[in-house]
Amino acid sequence: MSAPIAPFIPDRFRSTVPFYVAGRLNYPPRLLENVASWLDISPQDHVLDLGCGPGFLAIAFAKLGCSVTGIDPDQAMLAAARELATREGVSCSFREGSSYELGPALGRFKLVTMGRSFHWMDRPATLATLDGIVPEGGAIALFNDDDIRCRENRWVEALEEVRRPFERPEEFRTMQKTGEVERHEIVLLASAFARLESMGITERRVLTIETALARALSYSASSPEKLGEQRPVFEAQAREALLPFAVDGRLTEIVRFSALIARRPL
Repeated sequence: MSAPIAPFIPDRFRSTVPFYVAGRLNYPPRLLENVASWLDISPQDHVLDLGCGPGFLAIAFAKLGCSVTGIDPDQAMLAAARELATREGVSCSFREGSSYELGPALGRFKLVTMGRSFHWMDRPATLATLDGIVPEGGAIALFNDDDIRCRENRWVEALEEVRRPFERPEEFRTMQKTGEVERHEIVLLASAFARLESMGITERRVLTIETALARALSYSASSPEKLGEQRPVFEAQAREALLPFAVDGRLTEIVRFSALIARRPL
């Protein structure tokens, strides 16, 4: 089955930017160090962070000494990425663009990273284009995070119960959730990058109720733009649902962070 292409909306996340920065989970440095070591990524190697958002991955690889270019179609996200990079004291090149504008003029990259962004792209076309700018020995790494079903994460389910009636998901996202869209692994196996490996790290994180709420507002289906006048109602219900799970105003979360690495077959 061919995956439907999400409509290209450059500013899809514009209203979520401050909540994305405040609420989304950052990747553990240890995971990125493991990926860099596994792929023999050295300082000064060129890394492309495609769909970089506020630059979490770009900044992390810049801290490892890599020469990093972050690309995103949303100017507000890029502004947030530049601000965060300055705050973290690293140098990255951030530029406006998308997977539809990749090409040889951009340069060649030993590693292309994507953090929760690949699903928004025409995946087969993107991989075909990356085949021309990732040299032999290079790789693609898809980063993700998932909450483990456990007692400590019951608040996640409670928040989802509140969020679900307010959601305004796009059709292709609904198809993804119901399994009607092929997984990334299937798409990768049909590409030039068909040698797949994965690694992961599981951590316990502590966050506030406000951080959890910010994360809910960072999703496109429940963004401030989508919620509109219903936002105060949603926020009130979300806080009420989260309060029983908080201790001194804080929640505990068990998260598995993962990297799906795709290379050319040997």
